[in-house]
Amino acid sequence: MNVFDSLILPSGSTLKNRIAKAAMEENMADADQAPSEALMRLYQAWADGGAGLIISGNVMVDGRAMTGPGGVVLQDDKQLDKFRRWARIGRSGGAQFWLQINHPGRQMQANLGQKTWAPSAVSLDLGSLSKRFATPHAMTPKVIEEVIQRFANTARLGERAGFNGVEIHAAHGYLLSQFLSPLTNQRTDRWGGSLKNRARLLVEIVKAVKAVVSADFSVAVKLNSADFQRGGFTADDAKKVVELLNDLGVDLVELSGGSYEAPAMQGEARDGRTLAREAYFVEFARDIQTVAKMPVMVTGGIRRRPVAESVVQSGVDMVGIATALAIDPHLPRDWLQGKDNAPQLPPITWKNKAIAALANMAVVKFQLHKLSRAKTPNPSVSPLRALILQQLAMAFRTRQYRRWVDKRSM
Repeated sequence: MNVFDSLILPSGSTLKNRIAKAAMEENMADADQAPSEALMRLYQAWADGGAGLIISGNVMVDGRAMTGPGGVVLQDDKQLDKFRRWARIGRSGGAQFWLQINHPGRQMQANLGQKTWAPSAVSLDLGSLSKRFATPHAMTPKVIEEVIQRFANTARLGERAGFNGVEIHAAHGYLLSQFLSPLTNQRTDRWGGSLKNRARLLVEIVKAVKAVVSADFSVAVKLNSADFQRGGFTADDAKKVVELLNDLGVDLVELSGGSYEAPAMQGEARDGRTLAREAYFVEFARDIQTVAKMPVMVTGGIRRRPVAESVVQSGVDMVGIATALAIDPHLPRDWLQGKDNAPQLPPITWKNKAIAALANMAVVKFQLHKLSRAKTPNPSVSPLRALILQQLAMAFRTRQYRRWVDKRSM
């Protein structure tokens, strides 16, 4: 088996190879919080690049709950034509194109002016950056039920727009990940306590999505292999959640890890654990593969073909690549042509880990904005410059988002 072998999913559809463009948060919505022209150009680059699967950055199920101010929102059919065009572009090179659908929970900036919901009223601990995030309100049963229906609604609209599937985001410290973790879910009702209860929201969302989409529309789940925080969601918990998903018709489970507090997806862990420099979560994926009935994908730091091949040959079904495809969007095509490309960003070794993580994300977004303007990425950009530019862009996007909210409330 190699990375250019096809993969048949449980739904019956086929991925042309085992390389996925994993999700990266682009923050490139237009003034209507819909896919912008820049986003279209960015995805054309990836569509031409040869991956078998393209997974979008965060698509929000609720315009009041944003992972970032420039996030794309799909909650009604008002901008559906733009989504149809986006879907056509993403599929134009023969890849399947899935929407990653998400709700931030407590990981939403306070300056967006929206009420923050989470399983429990537990604030983010980001040191000096904590003040950027409001203390969340504990979700009521009514709010929980609304969130379930919003995930299903976005999936239904995604299928209408022509996407091949959705990936339900239950990782990286966002809302569904918050429900799974005992650190952030301190509820005593049916949505908290035991792991089965903490996983209930994810299970109910999968069921609700499956109930409103076609049988051949792919439904995947992105799951943390662990939180990498003491007392949090563990690798054993992840295995048990996968077992709960086994009989729900899930087409793929993508394994990643970490959160804003412990950005393991960038190779950092808060519990003292040292992650591999490449393919961070592959050991967890191999372990989870022993219980998973659906294909498993691993994402995190993969940038060289020999590493990608070793992951697939070890039994993991797919490799997800993110940062490397921000630098070289044609990496799968390059590998197929025998090139040894291994794009990499220089490490950021700042003492303040939270700010270093922000800088790392800013450097990645710098590459995405280059690609969206049909320009060559610059992986050697100064992290400080990238961070300043990103903060300026976020300030502009925040004003744009708040105007959109005001317009909708009129």
